[in-house]
Amino acid sequence: MTMWLEEMFHVQKPIIAMLHLSALPGDPGFDSRAGLSAVIDRARAELDDLQEGGVDGIMVSNEFSLPYLTKTEPITAITMARIMGELLSSIHVPYGVNVLWDGRASIDLAVATGAQYVREIFTGVYASDFGLWNTNIGEVARHRARVGGSDVKLLFNIVPESAKYLGERDLESITQTTVFATLPDAICVSGLTAGAPTDTQSLTIVKSAAGNVPVFVNTGVGAHNVAEQLSVADGAIVGTYLKADGVFENRVDRSRVEELSSQVREFRKTLA
Repeated sequence: MTMWLEEMFHVQKPIIAMLHLSALPGDPGFDSRAGLSAVIDRARAELDDLQEGGVDGIMVSNEFSLPYLTKTEPITAITMARIMGELLSSIHVPYGVNVLWDGRASIDLAVATGAQYVREIFTGVYASDFGLWNTNIGEVARHRARVGGSDVKLLFNIVPESAKYLGERDLESITQTTVFATLPDAICVSGLTAGAPTDTQSLTIVKSAAGNVPVFVNTGVGAHNVAEQLSVADGAIVGTYLKADGVFENRVDRSRVEELSSQVREFRKTLA
């Protein structure tokens, strides 16, 4: 299954950069005076910085829709589709979407915009900062088939941010049963929050237990540790590090994107 990564991204160990959208209509933080045009303008500028900086893929998410919902309101995915429509002609790398934290909405948005992958919490039951968080991958998988999204790759985050798995199960067994019973296209391993380091030991456990399913390190990757993390993982999803000063709320800093991309290119030379 790791073959689909190289077929899609045409490199080993791809780096997917997060394109964090500002707060959207319906979100508490939405700037109604600046309006949606300001959200689109920022997204377009950051998309340019990410692509020109050398990343291998893009993931568009409503990262600033805080506090998150586990079942989003229709306005969120509808607005994201509008934004994606504005950006599509400028996207030149493989791209995915993530409607936080709603798997069905993420798939709907992917189908509507031609996105090739989504990342979400598709399995498990959690005690989270957003309340009791339940999932139903069987329903989501069938929904994907019904709406014509069978080719959309599903990236399962099995160590979700701001949440703890209910029940006494270790990470190895969670990974093994996730792979066997729920058919992920890839698995993502995260730290505590966006930008927080991902524990290398946890990453190693998941990689060992995942068999031939690709494993992404999902948070905390930067130029300082990308070689170490990619020595275990099959790819990385990076957001916060690419912002000015590595601060979550800031805009993308092209120089940091270029720095990370340079480190990744050097690491890939060791794989030849």
